[in-house]
Amino acid sequence: MEVYLDNSATTRVLPEVAQLMTKIMCEDYGNPSSMHRKGVEAESYIRYAKETLAKLLKVSEKEIIFTSGGTESDNMALIGCAMANMRRGRHLVTTMIEHPAVLQTMKYLESQGFRVTYLPVDKCGRIRLEDLQRVICQDTILVSIMYVNNEIGALQPIAEAGALIKRMNPNILFHVDAVQGFGKFRIYPKKMNIDLLSVSSHKIHGPKGVGFLYIGEKVKILPITYGGGQQKNMRSGTENVPGIAGMTKAAELMYENLENDVNKLYELKEYFIKGVTGIEGIQINGLVHGEPDLSGTAPHVISVSVAGVRSEVLLHALEDKGIYISAGSACASNKPQTSETLKAIGLQREYWDSTIRFSFSVLTTKEEIDYTLQVLNEMIPMLRKYTRRK
Repeated sequence: MEVYLDNSATTRVLPEVAQLMTKIMCEDYGNPSSMHRKGVEAESYIRYAKETLAKLLKVSEKEIIFTSGGTESDNMALIGCAMANMRRGRHLVTTMIEHPAVLQTMKYLESQGFRVTYLPVDKCGRIRLEDLQRVICQDTILVSIMYVNNEIGALQPIAEAGALIKRMNPNILFHVDAVQGFGKFRIYPKKMNIDLLSVSSHKIHGPKGVGFLYIGEKVKILPITYGGGQQKNMRSGTENVPGIAGMTKAAELMYENLENDVNKLYELKEYFIKGVTGIEGIQINGLVHGEPDLSGTAPHVISVSVAGVRSEVLLHALEDKGIYISAGSACASNKPQTSETLKAIGLQREYWDSTIRFSFSVLTTKEEIDYTLQVLNEMIPMLRKYTRRK
């Protein structure tokens, strides 16, 4: 049996998405900037994508900019806004548990003379609004907070943070990395005081290498890519028409039965947690101990620490049984460094190298969960004995 439980890293492309992309690549393959019929056909997919995504977010079509994915969207938002607004101030705010696409970009901006404040989080991985209020100052020009943490599934109080930021200073820009949140929650930027929103296609059963950035029409931002002037000079380069169309199709399908699908994911998550915590020496990260309330977490991510077993060992042992998981963020999994998120939530040092991530999708079944729990029950005691013997 093959069980794929690494959906926070990437998701399987839905058949309807692949079929549409194949048609575009083989039949409607024109350059959307070309003025002939083939170009007009390609451009119509771009126009439909803007209309569709704008409706999902309840924003204007002109506020959608297509990118190569979450990393580019984050870079464009942070660097573009920092450089465009630096005369107003040089203070930026983010959290200690952001994705590397934000944290590394912030480090770059620090090297360019900006001052960055990294907000701490509680043991569940959530920021405290009083901390945010305390650090905002006259020099603050931008705040960036992720919607859902990709390692432990912590859900941030985005609407409350947006309201607080605008109440303190309506000119401060609010960026949200929604790579793990889009397709799991209904996100309305204008209602939530979000000025910029990053989204990636391959987290919602769309193709890799494509995403988009919502940029509010009043946001002052500079491009970070120059060339042919596509997308109103904001992001030059020939648009990835098959990718954009595939992403849009995936988004339509994800939001078609969103509430039912999310409820199913929460049920699977609760079922899995109940089963896995029956194993001795297992700890679930991001939950208040003794309070199995999942409302403050995303429906698809579970971080599990396994006492006495290294995460890499368990990952490959599960792989041998056809079960695919992650030892953390896929974007950093090939680097020998400790997760900043695990350190930030105060996880005991002995668990830093013993934490794995299970992440579900709408395609995950209860049968797959049962098989995974069975394997874990059999495997973990055996691996602990082997570790002690060594």
